[in-house]
Amino acid sequence: MHLLNFKGLSGQQIMEIVDKGIEIKHCSEKYRDSLSGKTLAMIFQKTSTRTRVSFEVAMTQMGGHAIYMDWRATNFTIADIYDETQYLSRNVDCILARMLRHADLQVMAGASRVPVINGCDEKYHPTQIIADLITMKEKRGDLKGAKVVYVGVHNNVCNSLIEACTKVGIEITTVTPIFNEPSRDEDLLEEARKSGLWNRTLDFREAIKDADFIYTDTWIDMEFFSDPKYADEKDKRIKMMIPYQINKENVAGSSAWIMHDMPIHRGYEISPDMIEDPRSIIYEQSENRLYSAKAVLLKVLRLY
Repeated sequence: MHLLNFKGLSGQQIMEIVDKGIEIKHCSEKYRDSLSGKTLAMIFQKTSTRTRVSFEVAMTQMGGHAIYMDWRATNFTIADIYDETQYLSRNVDCILARMLRHADLQVMAGASRVPVINGCDEKYHPTQIIADLITMKEKRGDLKGAKVVYVGVHNNVCNSLIEACTKVGIEITTVTPIFNEPSRDEDLLEEARKSGLWNRTLDFREAIKDADFIYTDTWIDMEFFSDPKYADEKDKRIKMMIPYQINKENVAGSSAWIMHDMPIHRGYEISPDMIEDPRSIIYEQSENRLYSAKAVLLKVLRLY
């Protein structure tokens, strides 16, 4: 079983992974040897903190082994992705890939003899969203009827959040003045429309009135944030997005929990004081990446 996005999963199946993550969080000793003798190859074409740390620690804590592979230091850079994946998958039990292009991840999945997990690409970030749902369930209990507002640029995280929320019964409203075109997936959005649980608006204040969670993300993709060639686009986005910043004025009167998948660009999508606000659950959310990783690994390896 691959996990490239949530398209092949029902809401019930997504919640099974979420519930497994919560169980593992509270009964970690029970899973100490669950991945004994298993090896995970972790291929990173993009930079990472949480994805790398969570999956590597997950493998170690469950008795397995992880191999970190920087894309630039492998022959993936000079050979066909299909061929290299054919070789790699004959040596390991699972592959985690963090790629620039979803199309390349699909090639890897087609070539692999073992499960492939999407560690983030330009269209989807499913393992992040499992951690998000774990966090929401811990805070609210039953997720059905919960209201999430995503404020920022419509990107890969936004896609996966919409997909998962509408499948598990969460109402999600997106406040997204900018659409990151490489992230566009009209099929996903059409399914979300059919659910009746996805709404779009540019009225930030109205959207968050009765929200349980307010979620934001970077306005500029991590690989472009410090790129001088992207400076003009960065300035343009900041000017357009600054009215939608998560700050005390914009969320005044709301008791919603504040979420951010990190990395955070302080003073851009969120003000520094809101990161430490009592409503913020950002660091808990990031901690739950570990339990998301553990649950996803067990799921794709069919160990529960």
